[in-house]
Amino acid sequence: MGNRLYYGDNLEILRQHIADASVDLIYLDPPFNSNATYNVLFKAPGGAQSQSQIEAFDDTWHWGERAERAFDEVMTSGNTDAAEMLRAMRGFLKENDMMAYLAMMAVRLLELHRVLKSTGSLYLHCDPTASHYLKILLDAVFGAANYRSEVIWKRQSAHSDATTKFASVSDKILFFSKSKDTKFNQVRTPLDPEYVEKFYRFQDSDGRRYRLSDMSAPEGGGMSAINKNTGRPNGWFEWKGFAPPARGWRFSPDTMAKLESEGRLHFPDSKEKRLQLKRYLDENEGQVIGNVWDDIQPLHGAAREALGYPTQKPLALLERILAASSNEGDVVLDPFCGCGTTVHAAEKMGRRWIGIDITTIAIEMIEKRLVQAFPRVQYELTGMPKDMDGARRLAEQDKFEFQKWVLYALKSSAVPFKGGRKGADGGVDGYIYFKPDGKTSEKAVVSVKGGKNVGVGMVRDLIATIERERAKVGIILTLAEPTREMKKEAATAGLYKTEMLGDFPRIQILTVQDLFDGDRPRLPWIDSTVFKKAKRENTEKQPKLL
Repeated sequence: MGNRLYYGDNLEILRQHIADASVDLIYLDPPFNSNATYNVLFKAPGGAQSQSQIEAFDDTWHWGERAERAFDEVMTSGNTDAAEMLRAMRGFLKENDMMAYLAMMAVRLLELHRVLKSTGSLYLHCDPTASHYLKILLDAVFGAANYRSEVIWKRQSAHSDATTKFASVSDKILFFSKSKDTKFNQVRTPLDPEYVEKFYRFQDSDGRRYRLSDMSAPEGGGMSAINKNTGRPNGWFEWKGFAPPARGWRFSPDTMAKLESEGRLHFPDSKEKRLQLKRYLDENEGQVIGNVWDDIQPLHGAAREALGYPTQKPLALLERILAASSNEGDVVLDPFCGCGTTVHAAEKMGRRWIGIDITTIAIEMIEKRLVQAFPRVQYELTGMPKDMDGARRLAEQDKFEFQKWVLYALKSSAVPFKGGRKGADGGVDGYIYFKPDGKTSEKAVVSVKGGKNVGVGMVRDLIATIERERAKVGIILTLAEPTREMKKEAATAGLYKTEMLGDFPRIQILTVQDLFDGDRPRLPWIDSTVFKKAKRENTEKQPKLL
């Protein structure tokens, strides 16, 4: 199975395209619309917040028909534990936004459990707003016995919300397995330099640094276990005149002899002192990672890795999760893949991957990121029209999704007006920002027409719209072939003149067929103002992750 990127509702994608027990690892960071904090905001040039606010889940996290349907599907899923738990939650929470979120998540968690292999794992990234409810849902779906860890990721050091409570500086990542046979690789980090200086204080004649370690047997086991014949610990013997510790030696006589022959025993200058074991620094594989991760820094705007996506997670965070719960060649799935950090990490680490997102903006960004970071990357994109028949079907099924797809197909950093939300748009379906002089940001207005009938009135309306919007260029994207009168009216609108790059038609008409043929709007210096370029990865020789 190759790499796959899907555009659409992850619930439908999971049901229609992802087979049972086919995935090794799932990471998800689902949005929760709490005071709009998870809305993805795109900023216009200059830093001002633009009108283009992506709210792909606008009707998903509010109680309504979709939430009721999701609740009913859980009730009839056959997982009685999940059904009873969700029913109890509804009795407590009633029909509010949180309950809608939990119903929508529950039906998806059931599908995610289905597609996991028996050795697979799921990592759910969340903030404290809903983490306690999600933990209970996961207990019901996966079984409480398959809970593995609650990872605390310290994502920042300070916060301004500490006036009436302790500052919120961490996220939670809930780690569940599908069975007791889960795949897990112990992950380590390099030793702290201060720790090394303090404890690895000794050197052999060849310069190898080491620390000294007690050789006593562990409490109640090892060589200290009581011998039934002698009534004394098995490790109770002298070694070269040194008495055994109170619990006996940790090692057998044969092992002691081997350690001495290798120069790993430290003999003190007095038999009154304790014989100790040398532990060499160059043999230490690093410190085992616990469940509190404070060594992975969040992304700031100036970071080389940051692409401008507000909820982007550090690549190191996903690399650690993939290193712990997957191996090279395994299949990694992210059903809310956003800006594509999970698929980026998977591609970098030699995993196969599946990414799903419901916004065309995210799909466009992921594609750009993958190509920029991995020029030879191979994957299959599903859910986007690939020919005129597919475009017509999408336009007939959902004109709003058709509009967003056309903006995606422009490949010109076009952003949808208010995220393509249904409602009055004043003749604006999207914007393209550009810098004709390399400094001052200007915009083009995009108007998408997916109907079978087009006419000259659409051009006249767009001329009025760009004047109202103070835009420099207007672009009409049509599914149907434009009329001769439309082309004539567009020509009479004149030219947009620039000092550096020449003149450009003020009104431009393109068809969907033109987009399939590779044609694009004529604009001066189209500038990718929404997202930054991803760093190219060197996949020839990847450093080993501790």
